[in-house]
Amino acid sequence: MASRCTPARAKATLTFEIAGYSLRKGMGRGKSVRSAPVSVGGYNWCIGCCPDVGTGETNDYLTVFLMLLSNPAEPRALYDLRLVNKASGLSSSVVSCLESPMVFNCDHNPIALEAIERSRLEGSRLLQDDCLVIECDLTVFKEPLIVDESAGLQMPPSNLSENLGNLLKTGEEADVTFEIEGEIFPVHKIVLAMRSPVFKAQLYGPMRDKTIQKITVEDMQPAVFSAFLHFIYTDLLPSMEDLDDDEKKEMVKHLLVAADRSS
Repeated sequence: MASRCTPARAKATLTFEIAGYSLRKGMGRGKSVRSAPVSVGGYNWCIGCCPDVGTGETNDYLTVFLMLLSNPAEPRALYDLRLVNKASGLSSSVVSCLESPMVFNCDHNPIALEAIERSRLEGSRLLQDDCLVIECDLTVFKEPLIVDESAGLQMPPSNLSENLGNLLKTGEEADVTFEIEGEIFPVHKIVLAMRSPVFKAQLYGPMRDKTIQKITVEDMQPAVFSAFLHFIYTDLLPSMEDLDDDEKKEMVKHLLVAADRSS
């Protein structure tokens, strides 16, 4: 027995724009600004920045991070976290994991985190008009799909009766008509011949009238003939919800007579 494991994955690019970057400094250590949650691969994620990071009394660094918000969960993901110049599109990767997926867990957040010297950032083109833009290309791996290759192909269920019922309803490509008490029923000779030896002889037999396009039926009500045609095309009785018990019994009797005449 052979099977195949196919990894399912979801990809997205998260973008977070921090306008007024200088106003975020001095928030205090351990405090951060975060993007709105974004769902990727069935899990919620965000990216963000801690403006005040350092040792001793000085905050010489800031950190940018990718964080998993869904809990409990341990998704595996690849990522590329970077800073972007909004105007030029210039970017600089900060931290990435692009080969072997990393396992994320809310109990150990954030995993994708990197410290950046403030002086280097503030002297670069990545900070423009006091605006800091963080982007992250994220690929989340879902539960793998296991396919049993030895199993036969699953064929969709047949809808032949539905298709034939629609053909009767529309009358498309009908090649003969039946008239009962002035009511006209366009039908398809091949369908009737396939279902009834009487119709086959009448429509395709050697004694048939090749020029006739309309057949008149006597001793049958239009409603009964309509129900009979529905059964011929679909192998199902039409709905009789609008009939009372006596009317249903009467309809069934007439249908049995019609079936006997065509068999």
